[in-house]
Amino acid sequence: MNIPLAAASVAAILVAAAFAFAPRQEVVTEVGIDATPAQVWALLGDPGSYRDWNPFIVSMEGELARGETLVNRLRPETGNGIAFKPVVLKVEPARELRWLGRLFLPRVLDGEHYFILDERQGGTHLIHGERFHGVLLWFIDAKRFGADFERMNAALKARVEAGQSSPERSGGAQ
Repeated sequence: MNIPLAAASVAAILVAAAFAFAPRQEVVTEVGIDATPAQVWALLGDPGSYRDWNPFIVSMEGELARGETLVNRLRPETGNGIAFKPVVLKVEPARELRWLGRLFLPRVLDGEHYFILDERQGGTHLIHGERFHGVLLWFIDAKRFGADFERMNAALKARVEAGQSSPERSGGAQ
């Protein structure tokens, strides 16, 4: 066997192993919102509204339906903005939303982003997180996105709770 072919074979095996054993990380945040899951979903499930309230996902285009592709524009607190096109995995109004974002090829950097809404004591317990998987996790710490998720949670909470006291929402006169 010649040396270039052997070196290429070894390199291919190493790359395949890197992808096969790519690291995983998960970021999970939680917040209580003084509103029903349906009221929270009215904002969270409206892609067109993100530009009005969301400091992290500053715009979302597309339909929230399984298999559909979204166009999300992120503005992290640190670093540059980025646009990506995740595929919607699950939509259960007032209960759960999930999508899968991918950087280039599978396992370079995949992220399954999720929102789970649980009714608790007349309000909503929101679990907002992302499961990351990919070789780039050897070079970046996905936990850095936690602060951005927390900013988004706080903005969602403030916007939904502010809407609860408005006359239109409460059914009162203006």
